[in-house]
This record gives sequence, C-alpha cells and structure tokens, in this order.
Amino acid sequence: MNSKQRIVRSQWLYFKLINRHSLLITVFTLLTIYCLLATDVFALDVKRTVLPNGLIVLHSEKHSLPIVMVTLLVKASPLNEPKDKAGLSNLTAELLTEGTKHRNSLEISEEIDFIGASLDASANNDYTTLTLSVLKKHVEKGFDIFSDILLHPTFPQQEIDRKKERIKGFLIKLEEAPAFVAKRVFKKEVFGEHAYGRLTEGSLETIDNIKKQDMEKFYSEYFLPNNSILSIAGDLTPAELNWLIERYLSGWKKKDLPPKVERAIDKERLKRVIKIDRDLTQANIILGHLGISRDNPDYYAVSVMNYILGGGGFSSRLMQSIRDEMGLAYDVHSFFTANKEVGIFQVGVQTKNESANTVIDEILGQIDRIRKEKVSDEELSDAKSYLTGSFPRRLDTNRKIADFLAYVEFYNLGLDYIERYVGYINSVTKDDVLRVAGKYLNPENYVLVVVANQKKAALKY
Repeated sequence: MNSKQRIVRSQWLYFKLINRHSLLITVFTLLTIYCLLATDVFALDVKRTVLPNGLIVLHSEKHSLPIVMVTLLVKASPLNEPKDKAGLSNLTAELLTEGTKHRNSLEISEEIDFIGASLDASANNDYTTLTLSVLKKHVEKGFDIFSDILLHPTFPQQEIDRKKERIKGFLIKLEEAPAFVAKRVFKKEVFGEHAYGRLTEGSLETIDNIKKQDMEKFYSEYFLPNNSILSIAGDLTPAELNWLIERYLSGWKKKDLPPKVERAIDKERLKRVIKIDRDLTQANIILGHLGISRDNPDYYAVSVMNYILGGGGFSSRLMQSIRDEMGLAYDVHSFFTANKEVGIFQVGVQTKNESANTVIDEILGQIDRIRKEKVSDEELSDAKSYLTGSFPRRLDTNRKIADFLAYVEFYNLGLDYIERYVGYINSVTKDDVLRVAGKYLNPENYVLVVVANQKKAALKY
C-alpha cells in the first residue's frame, strides 16, 4: 500500500467512525421513542407467500422504526455433509461474505459499514442463516449486497485458507477450556456417529479435507430457493418487498435437491462414564442422554417439567438443593435441546473436585424424584407464569421477529403459533409433568462426563 492509498484509507476509516457514531445515536433515539410510545409491540400480522421458484417468503410489516431485518434460512447443515468433511457447512457459510463475482471481501465489508448495516452468515445443527440488518433508506443497497453474496459467491482460495487457519486456531484454543472439552465429549457420546455428535466447525483433521470444489458443490446442491425460507420484518410494505425480490432474487432458480440421506441413531445406548484428568480445582460435570425432537407433541410439557427441575434458574430444584441448601456450586442448570431430528437432555455444573460425587448423587436423586412424585401447585404455576410471561421477549425487536418467523416455518409450527403457545403451556397438568419426566428422563442409562483432577474427585461412578 503506497502513501496515497494510506491517506485515502485513513480518511475512509475516519468517515466510517463518524458515520457509525451518528447512526448509533439515531438508532438509540428511535429505539427510546419506540419503547415509550409503542402500545401493541407483540401483535404480528404475517403474510406467507410461496414464490414460483419454491422460495417461502414471510413478511411482518412494522413501521415503528425505519429499519428492515432480513433472515434467510437455508436447509443446509452438518446433516448434509460427509463425516470426513465435517465443518463443510460452516466453512461454506463463512465464505459467503468473503468474495463474489462483483466484490471482494474488503469491498463487501466496506460497503456494508458505509451504510451502517450488518451482514452475517452462519451454520448450526439444522440449517444455515444469512442475515441483513439495514436502515430503510439503504434497503436497496443492502439487498444488492445481500443478493450478491447469496447468488454469486466465488469461495476465493486465499480466503478459504485464511478461514481454515482461523477456525483451527479457534478449536485449539477451545481445548484449553474444561467446559468445552466436557461438552464436546458429551455430544459425541450421546449422539454417536450422528452428525449432531460433531462440532459444527468440524475437527482439525476434517477441516483440512475440505477443498474449494467441495464448497462449490455443497453450495450448488443446497443453496436453492426451494430449500429456503426468507423472513423479513420491519419498515417495508408488501409492494416494496415484491419489488426488491423481483429485482434482486428473480434470477435464483429452483432445481432438484439431492436424495435425503436417512440417519439412524442408536437410542438404546447404555450407561457410560467418561473421566478426563486435568489439573483443576473445579470438576466440570455434564450428565444426560438423548432427548426429544422439536416436533414432539410433548415438547411443551417437557418445557414445564425441565423448568421445575433445572431450567428455572434460582427457582429450580437443582439450584435450590445444590446451590442454596448444600452450597456446592454457584450455578447448576438443565435443558432440553430439541433439534429437527433428535434432541438432547443434559445437566451441567461445576463444583470442587472433592464434592463431585455428592453433586452427581443429588442430580440423579432430583431426576428420580421428579419422575416419581407430582410437582407442587406452586411449582407448576411458577413454571407456567415464567414460560408464558417471557415468551413476548422473543418478539420484542424486528431482528427477533425475522429470526422467529423463519424458525416457526422451518419446524412447521404454523403462523398462529404465537397465539397458540400460551395455551399449550397453560394446558400442562401435574400429571403431564409426571408422565413426561418418567418417559424422557433416565436416571439409570445416561452419559456422565467429568473433567476434573480425578485423584481428588475419586469418582465412584
């Protein structure tokens, strides 16, 4: 870079800082006014359309703020990648913003920053998302860049190499964290060879197996309109949205998807205990097993049951017993992660090495208790009140609305899910809690992972 280029670059950076500062003040002011004046924040009028190319479009028109949020959900994930190329979906997503036929990585970043927008792409267990947040006055420019990374990625080799090294460095660094090690081993033991048992980022070995042509093939096979959901929330009329889609996404053509690969999972796995020795003062403990899929009709009863067991923070049984009464941990929690195909149940806690056995005993005891005894009226009421009362917070910004609508469509929950959710939770009875606890909690056959100073912990399990 010569001296003239350095001067231009410095001027551009100065302008970007001033522009961003001004934008933040504007947005903060608008948000303050919005929070003070809005009277019906959570009422959603959603329009669902299926375009000729198969793209599902969800639109929530809200003019309270001059901001537009866009979420594109693509049904491309680790479920679609070969085992020996684990991390392919993640790497493909990360490379979308690193170069197109019309812009290089720096140009994409600079153009997005110049209009005060944000653009991101990421993959998780079940899907890949591309998100755009942009002011209404810059929505056309935002859609131009958004459509460019979606329709014209080039996967530059130098950017692939750079991303690979960054991800590998990230994974190496994570291995220093006992909590991460416990989580990684636990997922692998619970899911076995299923894709959910792998890290979304892949491993040091599989990342090196991924080539540019693998990413191009993965993109061409799965990044299709008939395999995607486009969700938009914010200051955009239907006519304006239709015009943007016609101008920027009309060239996105549908085609046949690869045959779906059936992925079996061993649901009859027996108790397994994995002890990992580290020179630690605190034992990192995870205990759990397979859970439920998101389409399981017992999902709502399980949510209530888990809130009482360990998902309810300070009001949960695990927190009250292990933290408040026994004083053996600062935090203990349980949760069900409900994926598309199969989920997971787990309890996580950190405690002194010497108290590991006592804490594990108490976790298993509380699991056994909720399977055999009905919860109290107060526990049931508190759980319902929290789950229904906190639900609106999932819809209190346009970004959350755009993401939520895509999620609802992906899991086939129905656009009236917002209205029905409270009824689902409130219909759960003490008998339901007892039934699902007995059905989905197993105090006998579980996976137990303990990362600790094993000599001091002296585990009896």
